[in-house]
Amino acid sequence: MRKFINMRTELPGPIAKSMLDRRIAAVARAPYHTLLSFIHHAHGAILTDVDGNTFIDFAGAIGTLNVGHSPKQVTDAIHAQIDQYIHTCFHVVMYEPYIELAETLNKLTPGDVEKKTMFFNSGAEAIENAIKVAKRFTKRRGVISFERGFHGRTYMALSLTSKNKPYKTGLGPFLTDTYKCPYPDYYHMGSLSEDALDDHLLQRIEQMFLTEIPVYDIACVVMEPEQGEGGFIVPSQKFVKGIKALCERYGMLFISDEIQSGFGRTGKFFAIEHHDVVPDLITMSKSIAAGMPLSALTGRADVMDAADIGEIGGTYGGSPVSCAAALEVIKLIHSENLLERAVELGNQVRLRLTGLQNTHDFIGDIRGLGSMLAIEIVKDPTTKMPDSERTNRIIKYALDHGLIILTAGIYGNVIRLLYPLVISDEQLQEGLDVLAEAIEHS
Repeated sequence: MRKFINMRTELPGPIAKSMLDRRIAAVARAPYHTLLSFIHHAHGAILTDVDGNTFIDFAGAIGTLNVGHSPKQVTDAIHAQIDQYIHTCFHVVMYEPYIELAETLNKLTPGDVEKKTMFFNSGAEAIENAIKVAKRFTKRRGVISFERGFHGRTYMALSLTSKNKPYKTGLGPFLTDTYKCPYPDYYHMGSLSEDALDDHLLQRIEQMFLTEIPVYDIACVVMEPEQGEGGFIVPSQKFVKGIKALCERYGMLFISDEIQSGFGRTGKFFAIEHHDVVPDLITMSKSIAAGMPLSALTGRADVMDAADIGEIGGTYGGSPVSCAAALEVIKLIHSENLLERAVELGNQVRLRLTGLQNTHDFIGDIRGLGSMLAIEIVKDPTTKMPDSERTNRIIKYALDHGLIILTAGIYGNVIRLLYPLVISDEQLQEGLDVLAEAIEHS
């Protein structure tokens, strides 16, 4: 008997079907949908659709809801800000929430150096502007990213992204002077020890500097400290430190892309803290403002001031309503001890997943930091061939039975778990029960 999940109809239900017809008629087909239904209301980790079906949310708007759906502190702050003023454009009339949030992030982000911050609307915009700042500071033109990385859908961000379909197919040519380096995948590259693989890949990258990459024309290296769309793959501290050392040796800036991994998801405010590396620039979005559109770029003050007045900006960047929400999100993470909670929840999830792996050899790998966890579904443990068909069956069963979850990975065979960090133990275990059933029925 479910305590939180309540499925009253098949999916989509009758009301959702009529709305889906309207969506098909009025909205372009490109936007995809995980759940074929429409939300009515949501709080914490629980979502109810227009037909009265109630779900446990393990997707969190693709990692946007670390503090949950509609937390009261945040909605109160949004209402208060709207009552005062909605928008003036920071370039026209300045406002305090922008300054206060910048001051907060300058203190919160890693590194005991003077820092400055700018705000935008989306993660892709944060990446775009991080690269613009890096190019202005270094007076170089090239950018390095990594295999399997995902950095957004605008042309610069897309040029740094690895996955062709559905993101890049038919959209080229992409921007020049972008280069992709290997990123460790200890599960699939298991013929070497972790330490030996790190050494091999770092040496290979240095070889690329001789054969393919004009290293003295590279402005920056962009790295996810735990890959998101790429499959929740975590590099070792040694590898990340090795990349940072290469940046310092050759005068490149190190940019940590924390768009999915930031704001407590991994058990630290930023995932790069697990690697004991201080980035020159750090990009943030998703869970920064509990679902309000906002992204941030924070970095060394001398780097951030490299761009001239007017070179970087945007009409809606750093909306006062979004900034007010973000300030409350940060307070909530501290007051509710969500960093510690992310670790506790992750330990519970890993324990359940390990038990499932012991009885299902198609669960090839369990990986991630804190509560940024995933399982990889394979055809068999020897070949480790991806099994996207089984993965899709697991996802469909889960959705039909009240659990919202997402895939990831180049082959779509990774199930990622991005439940809100405010989820209760009971809600978490009920969601894991459904996931276990979905695996059993796959």
